[in-house]
Amino acid sequence: MKNIFFLILGLIIIVAGTVYALNCKSIAKEDANMDKKVLVAYFSATGTTKQVAQNLAAAINADIYEIKPKVPYTSADLDWTNNNSRSTLEMKDHNSRPEIVDDNFSTDNYDTIYLGFPIWWYIAPTIVNTFLEAHDFTNKKIILFATSGGSGFGRTVENLKKSVSNSTEIKEGKLFNNHPTKEELKKWAEG
Repeated sequence: MKNIFFLILGLIIIVAGTVYALNCKSIAKEDANMDKKVLVAYFSATGTTKQVAQNLAAAINADIYEIKPKVPYTSADLDWTNNNSRSTLEMKDHNSRPEIVDDNFSTDNYDTIYLGFPIWWYIAPTIVNTFLEAHDFTNKKIILFATSGGSGFGRTVENLKKSVSNSTEIKEGKLFNNHPTKEELKKWAEG
């Protein structure tokens, strides 16, 4: 009888220890994930992409960062019908790297970055390459979103991959031609 009692007591101790160990492992994993934040970074020339970025950050409870040009774009700079406008000249030269405001921003606390911009000539504006080359995105996941009046992503992913390390994952996300709600953005981000 004593042997059965000690056998049952031993089994209870083993089961309780296993449950405790699994619970501790789960808590440790949650704590590690709490340190990893999500970032929504964006470049917006006219405010359209900014609105989508702000709504996305609010919908998924992410930090937000604006990529600011050192010299702001004017409406004349953005006139894509003018062959001598700033945006046209930058987009004709894929090696163009417009300067950005240096504000000591760091990507260290982020594993996932949603990166938004308007589509210019079927790719991201070259200022987005400037941003990617100015920061370390090693082993990070970048999910793209863009705004456009009609163009698609084109060769955006291929073009941006040249500005990050091989260990950085860049995924084509979603093109927004309208003004999505926070609920629509949250559903997209969760998918």
